[in-house]
Amino acid sequence: MKGRPAPAVLPLSLRSWLGPVACLAVLVVAGIGVLYAGHGEPGAVDRWFVEPTADSVGPPWRRVALAADFLGEPAGAAALVVVVVAGCLLLRRPRAAVLAVAASGAAVVTATLLKHLVGRTIHGDDNLSYPSGHTAFLTALALVVALLAAGRPGLGRRAGASLVLAVALVAGAAMGWAQVALGAHYPTDVLGGWCTALAVVPTTAWLVDRVADGPGGRADARVDDRPAHSGPRAPH
Repeated sequence: MKGRPAPAVLPLSLRSWLGPVACLAVLVVAGIGVLYAGHGEPGAVDRWFVEPTADSVGPPWRRVALAADFLGEPAGAAALVVVVVAGCLLLRRPRAAVLAVAASGAAVVTATLLKHLVGRTIHGDDNLSYPSGHTAFLTALALVVALLAAGRPGLGRRAGASLVLAVALVAGAAMGWAQVALGAHYPTDVLGGWCTALAVVPTTAWLVDRVADGPGGRADARVDDRPAHSGPRAPH
C-alpha cells in the first residue's frame, strides 16, 4: 500500500466556497478594468475615499505606509517569500512552500499583464496603476498562510472560511491603505489588486495539488483512509 499523500494546499472543505469567490473576483477585476481602461484620473468611486493626486498622509503614519509599501517592493517581497517558504519547510509542508512562490509570483505577473492591458495611469502616462501589484502580492502571500492554517485537522469549514477571508481582508486593507495614502494607486486599483489575488491563489493552489497528486493521487488517498482489517471479512 502506498504512503499517505501530502496534505492538499487547497483544503477540500473550502473548495466549494473559494471556487465561487474566485469567479466573482474575476468578474470584479474585469468590470473595473473595462470601466477605467485608458483613464488617467480618479473615478467617482475613488473620490469618495480620497483625492489621490498626491501623498495624503503625514508623520508618523507616513512611516507606517512606507514600511507597508516596502513589503511589496522587490527586496521586501523577496524577504517575505523566503520567510514564508522557510516556515512551510519547517512545518514539513513542501507543497505549501511551492504554493507560496507560485501564487505570489502568479499574482504579480497577472497584475503586471493587466496593467498593460487596461492602460489606466496615475501621475502621468508612464505610471500604470490598475490593478495594484503591491496589494495583489501581499494578499496572495497572506492567503497562502491562511490556507495552510485552514487545512489543520479539526478546523471546521466555517472556521476555515472565516479565517481565510479575515486574513485576506487584513492584508489587502493594510497594503491598500498604504498605496492610496502614498498616492501610488486609486482605491479601485487596490480593489482590483485584492480581487486579483482572490482569483489567482485558489486557482494556483488547485493546480499545485493537481500536479503534486498526479494520476490516481486521490484514489491512493481514499485507499489510505479506509480502516484496516485484521483478517478476512465474514460473509453476510
